[in-house]
Amino acid sequence: MAGILVAVFWAILVSFIALVLVRLAQTLKAATKLVADVTEQAVPLLADASATVRSAHTQLARVDSIAADVQEVTANASALSSTVSSAFGGPLVKVAAFGYGVRRAIGRKGAPAEPERTVITGRSVGKKLPSARRGGRRTRGKG
Repeated sequence: MAGILVAVFWAILVSFIALVLVRLAQTLKAATKLVADVTEQAVPLLADASATVRSAHTQLARVDSIAADVQEVTANASALSSTVSSAFGGPLVKVAAFGYGVRRAIGRKGAPAEPERTVITGRSVGKKLPSARRGGRRTRGKG
């Protein structure tokens, strides 16, 4: 009886191990198929990504050359601006000052002379400020 029991136990154990091995084989087969499918899809994607990176590198090289050209144009424009400013700026300021002086002289020639006045917070005073006439600062007393 003990021998039959051991034989049945071994038969059940071998059946269980066989079932586990069959399931493991199916799982490994599915994993192999999944890896093969991923490899088939990943290789073209990697090729496309590599082509995109190469294209981006080419475009960045172009942008770099354009940025260098823009920097050169900016430097040239700055140099031209300073040259024009130094060549024409001084004489133009002198001509403008001369014209202003002529207009002011002509304007004063026809108008009667008025004393210069200074406006201080709503009131008009002569050429000198009130505190300057008194010789110093005025302190106000309480009251």
